[in-house]
Order: sequence, then structure tokens, then C-alpha cells
Amino acid sequence: MAPSTPVRHAWRVLTGLLAITGVLFGINALGVYAFQASSWTPDLALDLQGGTQIILAAQTTDGANPDADQLAQAVTIIRQRVDASGVGEADVATEGGRNIVVQIPGQADDATRQRIQSSAQLQLRAVLFTGSPATSFVGQDGQNTPYPTPDPSLPATPTASPTNGSDTSWITPALQAQFLAYDCANPANNPAQAPADQPLITCSDDGSVKYILGPVELDGTDISNATNGQEQNTGQWAVNLVFNDKGTDTFGKISQRLYGAQPPLNQFAFVLDGSVLSAPSMNGIIVDGRPSITGSFTQESSKALADQLKYGALPLSFTVVSSDTVSATLGSQQLQVGFIAGLIGLGLVAIYSLIVYRALGTVIIASLGVMAVLTYVTLCILAWRMGFRLSLAGVAGLIVTIGFTADSFIVYFERIRDELRDGKSITAAVEDGWSRAKRTIYISKSINILAAVVLYILADATVKGFAFTLGLTTAIDILIFILFTHPVMQLLARTRFFGSGHPLSGMDPEALGAVYRGRAQFRAPAPAVSGRANRSRGEAQRRQTIAERKRAELAAAQGNSRSTKEGDD
Repeated sequence: MAPSTPVRHAWRVLTGLLAITGVLFGINALGVYAFQASSWTPDLALDLQGGTQIILAAQTTDGANPDADQLAQAVTIIRQRVDASGVGEADVATEGGRNIVVQIPGQADDATRQRIQSSAQLQLRAVLFTGSPATSFVGQDGQNTPYPTPDPSLPATPTASPTNGSDTSWITPALQAQFLAYDCANPANNPAQAPADQPLITCSDDGSVKYILGPVELDGTDISNATNGQEQNTGQWAVNLVFNDKGTDTFGKISQRLYGAQPPLNQFAFVLDGSVLSAPSMNGIIVDGRPSITGSFTQESSKALADQLKYGALPLSFTVVSSDTVSATLGSQQLQVGFIAGLIGLGLVAIYSLIVYRALGTVIIASLGVMAVLTYVTLCILAWRMGFRLSLAGVAGLIVTIGFTADSFIVYFERIRDELRDGKSITAAVEDGWSRAKRTIYISKSINILAAVVLYILADATVKGFAFTLGLTTAIDILIFILFTHPVMQLLARTRFFGSGHPLSGMDPEALGAVYRGRAQFRAPAPAVSGRANRSRGEAQRRQTIAERKRAELAAAQGNSRSTKEGDD
């Protein structure tokens, strides 16, 4: 005999849950063994693990303290760079009027330090001239001879006024002499501070090419978004820019001017903090405002640059004063206490479930176990993909969810029992109870998720971890109810132990107030004449809903009224 439709549906859903679990573990295994970037344990935050403290000092031309607004803006930008998702648990604060203290969980690598320190001032300049980075030439005697120091008497003003950023009139004799003597390897040369309205001598970021560039025509303030991705033709990692309306219009005019010009006047340089990242040739007119920066990028470096450009340039330049390792502010003892509290909560829920719902309590325990597994592997994946760090506030969010989940089980099981009291079969009670309970559960979980989202958006960074784990586990809770709890109940309702209403099953119709007549039929409870029946009726009355209790009281009052009238007659 073929299995019934609910049974087939239950097995399909459980198979889907098993597939989802396998996919999650497969994704994390890929991160652990293939990319070596993930782990089988969630990453911990500063308060539980410790990390790296970097102190940055703001640099000003006169040595005075920077403006407070500029320092506050720099704090915001740095926080976005190191913790774009808001759940990396990084701490960024000002100190002493000119310093910024950055605390990052774990060990900070060179890329992270550069991401923090770099001002990320992007400029787009037209290329006027290119050459080798050499600062000497081979003389008549066959020896390398350094280019002479530029003569101050050389003309530094263009003889004709340049008409645009690509006009070679910008290149004066003085600028030519400076270009020849310019040393790309000399740290004293700081092109990042060059005037925006004047030509610039600089080098590529790897020091292989030397450039003369025209004035700034676009900068980072004209960028509305920046993302990283791979080029379709070459597979190289690139940074994809999206200009705002002003930038789109300006870049369209620039591309029209450069397209078709002779090299290197057809090139346009993307300059970051004074160094040329890329100087591609203009191969067409770009009017959609979506150019790409290509170069020797990796996935990590392109993502770092995209974040820097997206969140904006720092209003100040900074130098690293110190970089030290800091210990955990709370430590492993508080983490152990948090997990012990969670285990106590789970234990109390399990004991309560077994006492009140008897064998049905095992469904609650199994559902919580599946939820714990999915939550754990999801946290591991999020630590790899979005830098999530589990703080003590996040642990609190996990513990609070236990109570919310238990409340949903109570709603579901009590709905099933209400259907049994109405005289329905156990299989029908499971289906109808789910139909009635899921609306309440969905509304309750939606409110929890909404509260978590609002808290995540509005709360301080120290509370974001709580809001994130609360919302995440609530979403997983809904998934478990749909893909595990209800299908398991559909299968259990068709077993002999649960389907026959065994007293220990938690779905005994007689104990709930309905009398069992056959395999799938019940009748209304008969008047209680024995002690056991009295106890069953008392339990049924205690478990009645308010509406059911009022109907019973009204029926009893009407019965007494009729009895009184008959006695009077």
C-alpha cells in the first residue's frame, strides 16, 4: 500500500532539511580545506578572545590638533572599513584630541593595517606623459649619470593656457626636469599632498612606470558605490565604480575627449593616495558612469579597495604610533559561564517539556538539537564570509532564543491538544493544529525579527551582536518548525505509540477530555463516575481555553436552569 500524502510530504521535507544541512557543512568544509579561510569553530570577539590595538596619530600641516568633526568623520570611516557588516565587533574611538584607537579581534595582518591607515583619496587624472622610473642616463663615457637637479630658473608656467586636463601645454621645461629627476623609491616624495588643480608627477603603485598627469578631473566624492568582481574576459579581479550624476556626466565628457587620441594621451589614471593604481586606455565612450579599475589585484585587495572607495576617503592623514596585542576584556571564564547558562536553559526546557508533554517533549529536544547544529555551522560560515565575531552579547542572543523557541512549541502542541478535545483523530489534530498554530507562530517570529532588525540598525556597536544572533536564530527557528518539527509530528501521529493515544505520548485523548472509541474516532466525554475519570475531567478543565471554559460554564448554567424549571413544574 502506498504511503499517504502527508507521509510522503513529511519525508520529502525532512530530506530537504538533510540536504540543506549537508550544503552548509559542505560550504564550510570548502572554506576550511580549499580556501583555508574558515574554521570549525566560530570566531570570538574582543571581549572573549582579545586582539590587536592600533593607535593612529592625525597629521596636520601646523602640528595642531585636528578639527573634532574631522576626527569624528575619520572614526566613522575607519569603523566602516574594518567592520563593514557591523558584527565584526571592532572598537574604534578617539583619544586625546588627535589620536584614534582601533581594536580588532585576532591578529591584524598587513592588509588590515593598510586598510585602516590609508587615507584612500582617489583622484582621476588624464595621462600626459609616461617614462621609465630611472633617475639616471648613460653618458658619453658609458657611465650612469644622474639627471641634474631641476634648475629653478626654468619656466614653470605654461606658455599657452591649457584648455583641458589632457592638454600637453601643462608640461613646462621645469616640469620636464622634475620628471627626469623624480625618484619613485624616495619616501620623501609625497605626491598625495599635491595640489588638485596642478599637474602631478608620480609613479605606479609597483614603481615600474613614471607619469606626468594632468589636474584632477574627478575624485572619490563623485563615487556613489564601489564593488569588487572578476573581469569576464580576463578573469582578473577589478574594482567596479558607480559614479553619481555629476560624476557620470563628467566622465562621459572625459571619455569622449580621450577616445581616439594618441597614446599616452588616450589614457586616464586612477590615482590612490598619490600612486597610480591603473592607467587604462579609453577604448570607447563611457556614458553610464560605471568604469572599472584593473591591476594586480587579488580578491582580498580588490575588496579592501572597494570598501575604502565606497565609504570615502579619510579627511586626515594618519601615522601608526603603536600596534600592540590586547587581552580579552572578559576572558574564557565569562564565555564558559554563558554556555553554562545556555545549557541550564536547555535543561530546564527539556525537563519542563518531558513533564508537561511527556513523550512529545522528545520532539522539542530533537528540534532544539537540530537548531543548535544549523546555528553553529551558520556562525562558522558567517565568520568566514562576513567577518562575524561572537561576543558575550551574541551569546546572550542565543540563550534568549531558547525561550522564544520553547514558546512556539507550546503554541503548536496546545493547538493539537485543543483539536483532540474537539473529538478529532490524532492525525487530523496534528494537521489542523498546525494550520491554526502556524499563523500565531509566524506573527510572533515576525515581531522578533522586526525587533532584531530595528535593534541592529539603531543600537550601538556593542549591542549589534545580540540583535544579529537574535534575528539569525529566530529565522532558523522558523525553518526548523517547517522542515523538522511538523514533518516529525506527521510521522509520529501514524505510529502505534502516538497514534493510539498512549498515556505517555502526551496526546492521550482520554486525559485531555475526549474519550477514545476506535482507531480514529472519539465521542464526547461521559459523566465522570470514577476517581480516574474525575482526575481526567479536572485535567481537561484545567487545559481548556478561556472560550471553551466560558462555553462549558454557560452550558452548565443552562442545564441547571432547565432542571430548576422541571422541578417547579
